[in-house]
Parts: sequence; C-alpha cells; structure tokens
Amino acid sequence: MLFYDSVGPNPRVVRMFMAERGIDLPKTTIDLRGGENRQPAYMAKNPAGQMPCLELDDGSVLAEITAICEFLDEITPGASLIGANAQERGETRMWTRRIDLGICEPMGNGFRFSQGLKMFQSRMRCIPEAAEGLKATAQDKIGWLDGQMAGRTFVCGDRLTLADILLFCFLDFGAQVGQPINPDFKSIVAHHAMMKARPSAAA
Repeated sequence: MLFYDSVGPNPRVVRMFMAERGIDLPKTTIDLRGGENRQPAYMAKNPAGQMPCLELDDGSVLAEITAICEFLDEITPGASLIGANAQERGETRMWTRRIDLGICEPMGNGFRFSQGLKMFQSRMRCIPEAAEGLKATAQDKIGWLDGQMAGRTFVCGDRLTLADILLFCFLDFGAQVGQPINPDFKSIVAHHAMMKARPSAAA
C-alpha cells in the first residue's frame, strides 16, 4: 500500500491514527500548496482531488479520512480505535460524524473562504461572506462538545478513538489559522493538551 500525504489537518488525522495503531506505510508527499492534488496524475487516483488517499495493493484507491482509518483499523491486529463491538463502533461513528460535520467542516471552510482564499478560490467555489459565520458555527459546536465532555477523559468516555484524533488535529489546525480554542472551554482545553502530549501527535 502507498499513502498519499500532504500538509493539512486531514492527512495528519490518518498519520496520527496510524501512529496510535502502530501502522507504518510507505508514503509519497503531494504538493498541496502548489496544486499537485488537482493535476491529472493525482486526479486519476482520487477524482475528488482531495488529500489524502490510500492506494491499496491491488491498485484501487480509498479516499476520505474516516474510510481510510476504518479500513486500516480493520486489517491491522491490535486494539481497535473504532470499537471492539457493534455498540462501541456505533458510538465512535456517531461522535466522529458530529465532530466532522459540526466542527471540522465549518472550521475548514471558514479558513478556505478567508485566510486561505488566495489558495482555494481557483480550486473550489468560495463564499467569502460566509467565512465569519462558519467560524462562529464551529465555535458554537466546540462549546456544545465542551459541555458534553465534562467528566470524560476522551470523547467516547474512557477509550481513545478516531473521534479524539479528528478533534485534536482540527483544533490544532484552527489555532494556527485564527480560530483558537476558547480558554473557557475547560474540557476541550484539557483534552487538547492531553492529546498533544501523546507521541502520535508528532506524526
């Protein structure tokens, strides 16, 4: 297998997930800033033109970070970061989707439509007038999640999952692009510090 890597929070989610699971795959780096992911060679592998993707041994390609992580989790021995049974897997997927739709998507588009506009305006439809509202939407959902996580170590209680990695990587990215964590969100601040201290955060 070959992992197509780049800068940005999405590839980092997969790298951190692999580090937590002890998975080491060959990687090739795509120049996201230079637009290599929108060139024919890469688009032939991932027609969505997004990063990252995973080329399997049979030549087929998986994209979308949750799909890649779940695939790697399933084929690799060891403790699952999705869940050991149907209930745990359902819980992980529920929280992963909530974080993805409620935090990652508006945070990411808030960046693309403002600080990242110069890079993205030729690659996708950008709505600059929506940027501040999207950033506020992400902050609202982070505040909601802060309340939900009171008394918990991880998003899913006492077990580390993909949901924690997704949340950490995007909040870390947000802090670099003008969307810092509100210090009033005590549970989120504590969770972020805990995740940042994990060796996998350097992946």
